[in-house]
Amino acid sequence: MWAVSTLTMLVLAGLLPDFRLEAPDGGSATRLGVTAALGAGAFGLLSALVWPLLVRLLLLIPALVLALLVFFLNGGLLLVALWVNPVQRGEASPETAVVVAAVMSAVASATGGALAVRDDDAYRRRLYRLSDRRRRRVRAEAGGPVTPGFVLLQLDGVGHDVLRDAVGQGLTPTVARWLGEDGDGGPPTHRLAPWRTDWSSQTGASQLGILHGSNFDVPAFRWYDKQRREVMVCNRPSSAVVLQRRAAKNAGHPGLLAVDGASRGNLFSGGAGEQALVLSIAARRRRKGFRSRSGYFAYFADPANAVRTVLSFAAEVLRELRQSLRARLERRRPRVGRGGLYPFLRAFATVVQRDVVVYAVAGDMLAGRTAVYADLVAYDEVAHHSGPRGRDAAQVLRRLDRVLALLEKVAEHSPRPYRFVVLSDHGQSPGETFRSRYGLPLGDLVRAGCGLPVPRRARRTRSGAEARSAVRAALHRPVEEGAGEHLPPVRGAEPVVLASGNLGLVSFPDVGHRMSREEIDARHPALLATLANHPGIGFLLVRSEEHGGLVLAAHGTAVPLADLSEENPGPLEPYGPGAVAAVKRTHGFPQAADIMINSWHDPDTGEVHAFEEQIGSHGGLGGEQGRAFLLSPVALPPPEDPLVGAEAVHRVLLRWLEESRAGAGP
Repeated sequence: MWAVSTLTMLVLAGLLPDFRLEAPDGGSATRLGVTAALGAGAFGLLSALVWPLLVRLLLLIPALVLALLVFFLNGGLLLVALWVNPVQRGEASPETAVVVAAVMSAVASATGGALAVRDDDAYRRRLYRLSDRRRRRVRAEAGGPVTPGFVLLQLDGVGHDVLRDAVGQGLTPTVARWLGEDGDGGPPTHRLAPWRTDWSSQTGASQLGILHGSNFDVPAFRWYDKQRREVMVCNRPSSAVVLQRRAAKNAGHPGLLAVDGASRGNLFSGGAGEQALVLSIAARRRRKGFRSRSGYFAYFADPANAVRTVLSFAAEVLRELRQSLRARLERRRPRVGRGGLYPFLRAFATVVQRDVVVYAVAGDMLAGRTAVYADLVAYDEVAHHSGPRGRDAAQVLRRLDRVLALLEKVAEHSPRPYRFVVLSDHGQSPGETFRSRYGLPLGDLVRAGCGLPVPRRARRTRSGAEARSAVRAALHRPVEEGAGEHLPPVRGAEPVVLASGNLGLVSFPDVGHRMSREEIDARHPALLATLANHPGIGFLLVRSEEHGGLVLAAHGTAVPLADLSEENPGPLEPYGPGAVAAVKRTHGFPQAADIMINSWHDPDTGEVHAFEEQIGSHGGLGGEQGRAFLLSPVALPPPEDPLVGAEAVHRVLLRWLEESRAGAGP
């Protein structure tokens, strides 16, 4: 690598007029080569020794700013390297030094990667050097054989059927090998099972239930909390803290990762002692030991990582612009807008968040941690805008599969064996948006039913919640009420209308309790009929003073919730098995909205109408959004069948962890 860096510096000195390695009066070729070699060596040493110290001194700078600042700091290190050269000091203008340093870092990163790929022994030696001391420490602390650890990877938004199809299409060779379906004839090491989400099929409810064992009273991704008199949003740090505290109290324990666990890139901590990139700790950023962005600084402490990731970030932005243009030229339908900040949000989710989380998980494995839970949001973000089965989303699945292969390689050199459990928090259902199909958003339909004026131009609902939460944690933005959510103002008797995928919620903030059907009809006689009879709406859930829970649908259908069952689902029949139980559970939540609205669903095509600007959506009932997956080693006891609800997934994972710690099982 030193030789390659020396040659790179010589080439750049010949190409760039403002970069010189020899004196103005000339010098011998030998002297020029020695100058380049010493300059490249000094630059490499400064990058290895000084750069991590600079990162530590810059902890208050947002991570994304630091990622861009790396170029200028690298340029400064290059100027220092040229200045301390004992043979002959080179010269470069500041802007040229930035370019030279970036190119040299990129070349060094590529060279190191090529050497590691081509020389397997060298790769193994480096990993063993990193893990040998930790391996001895883990064994000493254990006092004997080390029990297996767990790497729990959440592939955000990947549905069971999507993953199954990806295996059949050859998009995920690592998963295919684990399932024994790669054609090599090897026995399966893992089993793939579906699990059914709750009515609120979204990351906030699912991950809270999986990590903390309780997602009670989380009716959606966004809802109006009448007790707190505020809008709760799962990916808002202040809301995440409240939800995590409630879940721990309801479950009676701190979380899945309370024993030597690490939480990476999640909304919630799971009770882990090691936390990084976790949204729920962003609101406690001033407390010692709670640095939600520490993983970003650990990753960017290596300037080669920073340069590689920033260049990949730029490439992903260009890829999104190209794919968006192609979708417009091909006149694909359905389609949503992909301009504005979205290309940068996508690049953050598919490059920066992925690289940093994978780096942190690899470090946890080499440190021998007992359990690591990490969320990779790349697929979910792309599928929202490109469709869950589009070509763009398929490319992301390929890259996620390579992540599994990489971590599997790291496990070979970890101080303890690791079992890989891969799961999703929900799937996604395709379909044209409600606004695109019917020409108005849900909020306008509600206002019209209330007899309120409807604005000519509707405000668009924000999407891409997972990527935005990751960006918010990276930027370390202050916790502000409603920041970035474009939530409607709470004024008097006007309804608050919120959307979570194809699940809509209507609340009247001036009434301190959950309104009944009778109260709503007395205030707005046309509202419930307007909503129930709209062709884009499948059913409503309201509270009735006479019947308790009441399901409303088109043509005057009004069925008491208590009369519905799996054998007699009534208006919920198109939504498949488990729909009745999911609706009944949500009806018991104190913070269920005055009106819970689920969009239309076509059971033949699996399509829904999202109330947000998403052609791949999740959050309610209908289609593949409610069918997640759990990929687990065959050495572990099989999960229950059917596996229903995030809390049930938590119980399965907790049992596996406890049995492994106790030394039970294979």
